[in-house]
Amino acid sequence: MSRWRAPVAASTNLVTAAGLRTLQEELNELWTVRRPEVVAAITAAAAEGDRSENAEYIYRKKQLAEIDRRVRYLSKRIPSLRVAEGRPGDGSAIYFGAWFAVEDADGSEHRYRIVGADETHADHGWISIDSPFARAALGKRADDEFEVQTPNGIRSCVITRVDYEDSN
Repeated sequence: MSRWRAPVAASTNLVTAAGLRTLQEELNELWTVRRPEVVAAITAAAAEGDRSENAEYIYRKKQLAEIDRRVRYLSKRIPSLRVAEGRPGDGSAIYFGAWFAVEDADGSEHRYRIVGADETHADHGWISIDSPFARAALGKRADDEFEVQTPNGIRSCVITRVDYEDSN
């Protein structure tokens, strides 16, 4: 078994101010709350005796490894992030931080926001600036059409609205 892993594609280091705060809060929560809880649970499980057949001990050790992995990632990632401040000069075009609505060929409308790779959230419509869909939309304005290659084929969209408000 090899420890080699395929390299992770480099992502843009842009993040919104709210996204940076969220990542910092997550790091703080992991380090000051969750990790001490898991360490205490490991100590309690280890005190029960045989660790080789102790499911609680094994589970908590795996949980601690996941927390430590995320803490390491955030500790390296946060200092490299650049906060995109303010709105672009041209608020009618789609750039980082923009909310925009698109209408598909079937007439359904969807709303998206372009954010950093660490902030994506499909349920909120937040898409990474590195995604093919966001790349295709960058620089476009209301009433512009664009096409993007998706796993289901080429998707044609018309931009119906662009704004830079922070709310849905």
